[in-house]
Amino acid sequence: MILYDYPRAPNPMRVNLFINEKNIQIERVFVDLSKHENLKPKFLKINPFGTVPFLNVKGHIITETIAICRYLNCIKPSPKLFGNSSLEQAKIEMYRRKIEFDGMQSAGEAFRNSAKSFKDRAFAGTDKIPQIPELIDRGKIRTEIFFNFLNKTLKNNKYVVGNKFSIADIDAYVTLTFAKWIKIDGTKKRKNIERWKNNLEKRKAFKKYFNLFN
Repeated sequence: MILYDYPRAPNPMRVNLFINEKNIQIERVFVDLSKHENLKPKFLKINPFGTVPFLNVKGHIITETIAICRYLNCIKPSPKLFGNSSLEQAKIEMYRRKIEFDGMQSAGEAFRNSAKSFKDRAFAGTDKIPQIPELIDRGKIRTEIFFNFLNKTLKNNKYVVGNKFSIADIDAYVTLTFAKWIKIDGTKKRKNIERWKNNLEKRKAFKKYFNLFN
């Protein structure tokens, strides 16, 4: 099992935090996105979608962050980051999808339409898609709206979904980090998010992730 990885990017960060929480030992291959290695023939031969991260399981390629996490969750069910009971799983998925669509994609919309390095690459992958400057401000507005929602959600909760850590917390934290790339501080005037963030950063899995860059 080999993870093709660029840990600083948002989606690889999600997978890395998930792996750390599961305490899974995994072989990694570094793919330098800053040099567009993911779009070079060597890597496109393995993953024709041209995205990172992706997982090689005995020659079977798994792309997409949540698909990778689902696979890892099957081979190591504990801790149950996708939830335990049917209701708990449904609530975690409900919040996780809202975080992904309203938060992460909004920040991504602003970032990929503004970054010079993504000229003609407004969407991840191999196709050339031009940037739309008008989407930058909309993405930033949507990101701020999402953080207002998250701050309200965390008012009476230790974690995003009640009092149990889940993949929803991983996705929300990555969104908080990603937003800095578009110069948005999700903790500003949002004390509930700040408390939650500080709590997460005390976890071993998060410390292990940040130690990658020390």
